[in-house]
Amino acid sequence: MLLSHAAAPVARLAQAMVKNQGLQQAPAPCTLQGWGVRLEPLSQAHAEGLTAAARDGELWNLRVTSVPEPDQTSSYIQTALDGLAAGHMLPFVVKEEASGKILGTTRYHDIIAAVARLEIGYTWYGKSLQRTHVNTACKLLLLTHAFDMLGAGVVGWRTDNFNHASQRAIERLGAKRDGAIRHHALRRDGTVRDTVMYSVIAGEWPEVRDHLTYQLKRHAR
Repeated sequence: MLLSHAAAPVARLAQAMVKNQGLQQAPAPCTLQGWGVRLEPLSQAHAEGLTAAARDGELWNLRVTSVPEPDQTSSYIQTALDGLAAGHMLPFVVKEEASGKILGTTRYHDIIAAVARLEIGYTWYGKSLQRTHVNTACKLLLLTHAFDMLGAGVVGWRTDNFNHASQRAIERLGAKRDGAIRHHALRRDGTVRDTVMYSVIAGEWPEVRDHLTYQLKRHAR
């Protein structure tokens, strides 16, 4: 097929987009820090601290979350590390930057390098830290790394249809609601949930970054 002179640059651009549609680099264990928090690679050494964080509010009693019961923390961490080894997860422990106290955990998951997609989830902090700057800080660090370092084209979130607090928190970040997957996943009590999906695409990232930075600067005043 012959291309006109005008069409040729468009075709080259399309080919380049196809070639470069994957992540620019593979997600790998790293440390992210700023805004008073530090995200370090999760390990079994963090089990005791995570158990203590979960006791702040007895978070395992919430049916719409995946927070482990105290005697299941080690298994919870191992599942995350297995996901790391398989290449579809990158788990972090969240610490207070100044003291090193463990505040909770978060991770990249459902990493699909070929289409430059990953999700942020399995996020929880002690109850006393909810609705503080901690979640905003962690999300800004994770989104900055995903878009600016890894070259993500989209970052997603998923949550239980009845976890309204989580939905509000995701929406405050500036993520767009994509829709819901009906009858999608088991809860800890054996019931089946609908999963609400959200995302930020690369073109939206600069505005989201500025919004989150503004929120954190307001907190710091």
